[in-house]
Amino acid sequence: MTSAPGDRQIAVVAFAQTDHRRTSEDLSEVETLMPVLHEVLDRTGLKTADIDFTCSGSSDYLAGRAFSFTLALDGVGAWPPISESHVEMDGAWALYEAWTKLLTGDADTALVYSYGKSSPGSVRDVLTRQLDPYYVAPLWPDSVALAALQAQALIDAGDTDEPALAAVAARNREAATVNPHAQLKELAPQGDYLVQPLRTGDCPPIGDGAAAVVLAAGDRARDLCARPAWIRGIDHRIEAHGLGVRDLTDSPSTRLAAERAGAFERPVDTAELHAPFTAQEIVLRKALRLADGVVVNPSGGALGANPIMAAGLIRIGEAAARIHRGESDRALAHATSGPCLQQNLVAVLEGEPR
Repeated sequence: MTSAPGDRQIAVVAFAQTDHRRTSEDLSEVETLMPVLHEVLDRTGLKTADIDFTCSGSSDYLAGRAFSFTLALDGVGAWPPISESHVEMDGAWALYEAWTKLLTGDADTALVYSYGKSSPGSVRDVLTRQLDPYYVAPLWPDSVALAALQAQALIDAGDTDEPALAAVAARNREAATVNPHAQLKELAPQGDYLVQPLRTGDCPPIGDGAAAVVLAAGDRARDLCARPAWIRGIDHRIEAHGLGVRDLTDSPSTRLAAERAGAFERPVDTAELHAPFTAQEIVLRKALRLADGVVVNPSGGALGANPIMAAGLIRIGEAAARIHRGESDRALAHATSGPCLQQNLVAVLEGEPR
């Protein structure tokens, strides 16, 4: 199911996020989350008791302990009792679950949140645990090395070059300078090679952060938001797990998810792409058939702030916020997880005609 059946339409009615930081060692997950949850509810005037369904996204690998998400529920509140679910994925997939819940008619409102603290350990090592456990993971190829393989494949195919990658980095980082929540808020040179052909500027910052959105259905959404961001379609797909059987210069799963979400039916004016590495934006632009006039990552994208497990939800939230403010009429939001764009989610958001 990729689009809302019948007359039941779901919208993002509020979005909030933290100021993303290199480290938040002075804060627990609960202390990080509580201000965001209060802010997103305050924007709608709702209380915890008014939320019909709550869904979260996070990773126990980052926290270093099993079922860590249960501790974070203290940020939501222990009373009144809630209907709750969790995905071990980016919060964008938690939003997908909440969207399906609202489509069934079992709920009219949903709170979706996600968080990630990457600072305590080596993210590059932690993310190797996503790889094939028999043939690839024992070699410990880290996330930057794998992204560099993808970038080199694009260069070898003639799809990009290092100056073009530097231009992608410069545009995203310039946009991040006016985003009060971004972790990197100043322009910087590309720096030295981290893993050739990727320089420091081609790679995302490591940092901590959280985000939350509120979903509502039908007239409830109109009551809670002056201009709801209606989810016209949403879908997610996955590539083969084995990197050796994939064409790293393309993303068929992104293209299929976009098609199923209705992204190609009419042009979009804004695209928030979850591209942690510059080369991945090249792949996504091609897969999503984005025209030159589309505003891409006005927030600065994942190159401005990349809290793992929240960066994808932030892309949806940023796209929705532009619709709320009247800066966009039809926006595309993309989220990814796994090495080299392995798993991809695409949502199409629209505001009502003005």
